[in-house]
Amino acid sequence: MTDFGGNNMSPAPVQAQPVPTVSSGQLAAPGDTSQFPAAPVSGTAAVGGVTTPGAGDTAAAANALDVTKESMVGNWRVSNAGASCDMFLTLTNLGSGSRGGTRGCAGELTSMGSWEVAGKQVVLKDRNGNPLARLFKTADARFDGSTNGGQPVSLSR
Repeated sequence: MTDFGGNNMSPAPVQAQPVPTVSSGQLAAPGDTSQFPAAPVSGTAAVGGVTTPGAGDTAAAANALDVTKESMVGNWRVSNAGASCDMFLTLTNLGSGSRGGTRGCAGELTSMGSWEVAGKQVVLKDRNGNPLARLFKTADARFDGSTNGGQPVSLSR
């Protein structure tokens, strides 16, 4: 290999790596799901098209702290499905809520466009105004809840 200066350069030799032992055994029968953990239970239940809090959200709702719309404005760090991203909430009206958005999020939260406070819960909505997630204030600068798909969501500052 030659670089731009005309010097001959060779890559360093690669060192051999140990190979782990190989094991053998019978594969599970097709359709046998016993080797996999149980699927997570959704954090919410849809009743007549309206999403209601699931068991985990009911406990959070019972212990939720009061929340005001003004206290939500600004930047938040989001933890969702083991990943982190950013959320920005404003007081600018957008449909039935206020404008908001995410950056670097995955899954359902990528389509977030607005939010609102309903009682002691914060409802995150998609760009069409449909609820995506519901959160409850659990500490001074922390909100916990779940998406409609059942994924846990936390906001913190």
